[in-house]
Amino acid sequence: MANNADEDGYNDSNRAFLQAFMARASMTFEEAKPILAAIFSVNGGRSVDPDDVTEETFASYIDAANHAISPFDMEIRSTLRQTAHADETPERVYALVNTTDDALTQLATTYTADEIAFIKRVLNAMFDTYNTRRLEAMVITEMQAVQLARGQPAGSRRQSGNQTQQSQGAASQGLSMSQAETTMKHLVEDGWLEKSRKGFYSLSPRSLMELRGYLVETYNGEDENGRASVVVIAIAAADFMKLVPAVIFVLNRQKDALSAAMRGLEISL
Repeated sequence: MANNADEDGYNDSNRAFLQAFMARASMTFEEAKPILAAIFSVNGGRSVDPDDVTEETFASYIDAANHAISPFDMEIRSTLRQTAHADETPERVYALVNTTDDALTQLATTYTADEIAFIKRVLNAMFDTYNTRRLEAMVITEMQAVQLARGQPAGSRRQSGNQTQQSQGAASQGLSMSQAETTMKHLVEDGWLEKSRKGFYSLSPRSLMELRGYLVETYNGEDENGRASVVVIAIAAADFMKLVPAVIFVLNRQKDALSAAMRGLEISL
């Protein structure tokens, strides 16, 4: 079977892998192994076992894909999946993201204006309203989300965010509760949110990578009480890949909150 390689070595195997990646939007190394094995089996004329696919091979296909899609403002980035327990080994997730400045552009092609306004209220609730000094979880329950169907979250600490929500509410009719439930379901199906077994919604690794600029710009600063609540992006380097975001977390700049976090790591200030 002809491999139709370009001058730079980009061939049918690379094209098939990129098509498979675009169909999924996100992928782990374990998920990529059977895909690459199937591609190698077809192109090589012999059966290739998924366990024979190495991380080095996977990384080379990611690198080749990034080179092919970069002119279209797209990039495959990776981050560590958020885990519920400290003793769990975090899994690295690779996602196809839009690198344009307006991170919500891609959402706008799938969701209506009222749904986008609702999504912004959900983000505001995750990172502001329900992100308190006692519980910095950056999650929201389905009941809390449904309550945001038509209005801004009660008790929001960010004044500028409140003003934005008010202007959005005035320009739209909002959603019904059933529509809000459906939108949350679609956000999970489309890979923007993840839902835990206990019913908590959180941003997916794809969202953390694609919306990082929006999150930093929107939630970096002080609340109306002068308490700093800063979105911090930790950047990690992979062997032959660009610097990519590894972990995103919110940390209050107060001694008691920092002491509690350090005690959790068994580190004494």
